[in-house]
Amino acid sequence: MKKTILLIATAIAMLSCSALKGTSSQTTANNGAAATTAQTLASANNSTAMGAGQNAGTALLAMYNQFKADGNKYDYKNLNNILNTLQLVSACEGLKDNKGDKTYLKSFGKGMMVAAAGLVTEKNVNNVTNTLTDMVVKNPTVTSTATTAAEKLNTAAQTASSISSILSMFTGK
Repeated sequence: MKKTILLIATAIAMLSCSALKGTSSQTTANNGAAATTAQTLASANNSTAMGAGQNAGTALLAMYNQFKADGNKYDYKNLNNILNTLQLVSACEGLKDNKGDKTYLKSFGKGMMVAAAGLVTEKNVNNVTNTLTDMVVKNPTVTSTATTAAEKLNTAAQTASSISSILSMFTGK
């Protein structure tokens, strides 16, 4: 019971951190004008996308390992899967707002390939990214940072078919 409470507390802490990760401060010059250039913003966006992709890749790899251990089945009630689903959902929040930004999507994909090396590859990265993008676009509660932990757990259950579809792409590995 204590272990379950600790894992739930960890999940809530992860959710809190993901709610804050999208916030940023704006640097201004001494004269009050914004010193941030479009290039700097683009670079920060790519860096954010790469980090989000790495978080998504880490979660996918962990879920895939559990998927294989469970006989090629995604059990959305398994606590490890719940936590990894929360991490995946949090990592994919930026996909909704950047679904048409090819640079963001490419950086996100590169991050996934780094974190899930061998699982997410050049060959399947676009399919995985597109499936994750569809998941967050079609289910608006997935990316709502105002969603409570209980709602995110419900969302994990609702996204089970998308996640199962992604994990099934890797069955030949």
